[in-house]
Amino acid sequence: MHVVKKIEIIANSFELAKILDNLDKSGVHRHAVIRNVAGKGLQGTTEDLDMTMLDNVYILAFCMPDQLKPVVENIKPLLNKFGGTCYVSDVMEIRSVRCVASM
Repeated sequence: MHVVKKIEIIANSFELAKILDNLDKSGVHRHAVIRNVAGKGLQGTTEDLDMTMLDNVYILAFCMPDQLKPVVENIKPLLNKFGGTCYVSDVMEIRSVRCVASM
């Protein structure tokens, strides 16, 4: 087990490609995206749950601690310009090097 940084971003789906591109430029090449995220933020609750081009997405990515600074430098301007939130936390990664299915 080792410590990695967990990056959670909630943003407008319209900016998804730009955010993923900036994560990639920062050296974070793996991520998960959950579309059509609803919730309550600083601007209140979104009552309209119909899917639109303006739906929010949740992006989950992990990186090594020394990769975090370029991630923040690349993602923060996008979130400041288009809105969204980003949370970073320390988590432990358990990496299996031996797949049971191959035995």
